[in-house]
Amino acid sequence: MNAPSLIFWIIFVVPLVAFLIWLMRQDKRKGKTGLMVLIITVVLCIAYMYWKTGGK
Repeated sequence: MNAPSLIFWIIFVVPLVAFLIWLMRQDKRKGKTGLMVLIITVVLCIAYMYWKTGGK
């Protein structure tokens, strides 16, 4: 990864995912379902980015 990509991940993606995890843990009824959806979404987005950039 190059520097702009790392900056994007550190400033935007990591805090957003951390906030969403915290927010979904607050919901006692559907918290586990929300966390599973978030994890699946993040994994699919990372796989898609890797596929589109060819691993560069």
